[in-house]
Amino acid sequence: MQTTAAVPNVLSIENLTIALPAGADRRYAVRHISFDVAPGKVVCLVGESGSGKSVIASAVMGLLPEEVKPQAGSIKLQGTELVGASADKLRSLRGTSMAMVFQEPMTALNPVMTCGAQVDEMLARHVNMAPAQRKARILEIFRHVKLPDPDRVFSSYPHQLSGGQRQRIVIAIALILKPALLICDEPTTALDVTTQAEILKLILELQNENGTAVLFITHDFGVVAEIADEVVVLQLGDMVEKGPKLDVLTRPQEAYTKMLLKAVPELGAPQRPPLGNAVPLLDVRNLSKTYKTGSWPGKRRIVQAAKDISLSIRPGETLGIVGESGSGKSTVARCIARLIDPTSGDIISGEHSFAHLGVKHLSALRRLVQVIFQDPYRSLNPRQTVGASIIEGPINFGIPRDQAWARAEELMTLVRLSPDALRRYPSEFSGGQRQRISIARALACEPKILIADEAVSALDVSVQAQILDLLADIQQRLSIGILFITHDLRVASQICDRVIVMSQGEVVEQGEIKDVFFAPQHAYTKTLLAAAPGQGFSFAGAV
Repeated sequence: MQTTAAVPNVLSIENLTIALPAGADRRYAVRHISFDVAPGKVVCLVGESGSGKSVIASAVMGLLPEEVKPQAGSIKLQGTELVGASADKLRSLRGTSMAMVFQEPMTALNPVMTCGAQVDEMLARHVNMAPAQRKARILEIFRHVKLPDPDRVFSSYPHQLSGGQRQRIVIAIALILKPALLICDEPTTALDVTTQAEILKLILELQNENGTAVLFITHDFGVVAEIADEVVVLQLGDMVEKGPKLDVLTRPQEAYTKMLLKAVPELGAPQRPPLGNAVPLLDVRNLSKTYKTGSWPGKRRIVQAAKDISLSIRPGETLGIVGESGSGKSTVARCIARLIDPTSGDIISGEHSFAHLGVKHLSALRRLVQVIFQDPYRSLNPRQTVGASIIEGPINFGIPRDQAWARAEELMTLVRLSPDALRRYPSEFSGGQRQRISIARALACEPKILIADEAVSALDVSVQAQILDLLADIQQRLSIGILFITHDLRVASQICDRVIVMSQGEVVEQGEIKDVFFAPQHAYTKTLLAAAPGQGFSFAGAV
């Protein structure tokens, strides 16, 4: 009787232990980690920030910092041992046998090189081809990853492309030499749902065509449900659970896995009391923003970033704005906060109109409206203590320093952090803690409106749930209105009372969550809902 030989794994990690330098918050980045990635399979690494997911990816690629070293265990790529391999050996394997797609394409790409030149670097280093042959190969991979107008993209710089197109360039660089292993480190976190769906579909198509093994790092369980074959769950460097996707997502064994799944927001109407007919805190009427690009005749282009947008926000209400990148969501928010000047329309609160006031007369609006930005790592000045950042706004508005500091201590308690943390620096906090600090800073001026611009999209699911609960609690206590901008429809359905759907600068649909998300009228809204990863999968049902 003839037996079929087992197909060897592309990646085999066995008993991997990586030590952290002295003074770190724990002794090991990861310890006793073992799993395999077979040809044509997707293994997802999941876990909270600091669980060791990216450390494992960096160890495989040979990109660990000097002070972080594997202490024990083995990493084999197609049978070749990577632990202890020379720098030259690892360099020869990168691109040819293994490649990595990073989370943020704008930081992964060189801003002063054309996209074509950046892909050409990979070919020029590893293969002996004439320049014309290399360009033909690059245009071929651009078509393969479904980039529009490959010749134009070849000569374009990263800033001239959309986020989804930049991520396709990064994927093209990773796949140009058809590596056996593709590592994806949160490659869709910053992308809207339709672009995310396209990128996930593209990765799966390329994987199926080439039999590529994929190690996929994510905190989005919708993505896990969409693409994983196997799931590995990490907590503080330890592997707490692993197994086939359906086993881990529907029959989790460990309390930590159950906690993560319970934190995933469900796509459902929020259970919030009706708000009644309170007078709006803010009225936006026919707001428009137009950009004019180019100064040469025939080269000028008019971009209507926002067109005739009208909305209102009542005390205690959360109004969501959803739509793809470039739909105008953030433009509307920045106009409302007067971070940019609207072209036309009005922004009214009480008896005051703010749309066209000069900078010197905007102090009332600055106190009325505060913004929580997406990236907590960039929101705070790294050279200022947390306390200095929080009291800066009130002091600018004439509040005495002692009074501002006392208010800062109250706010730290409100966002569930110790007042003692005011004397520490941002680098001493986790991402979730920094976002809490950003919320405290936004509340320091006692605003009536908070604008949360993708304020939880970069956070893992458990921290995301904590921040959403925190915002809801603060809103209930202070009766503030929240304008919540997000590309995550699950999150929007949990926190928003009403939602506005935007496309190409215009509102295409609006109403209560239950109407817009569960009885959508516009084709674009239906497309957004259909593109949300993990459709039809109930994570709450698993726990």
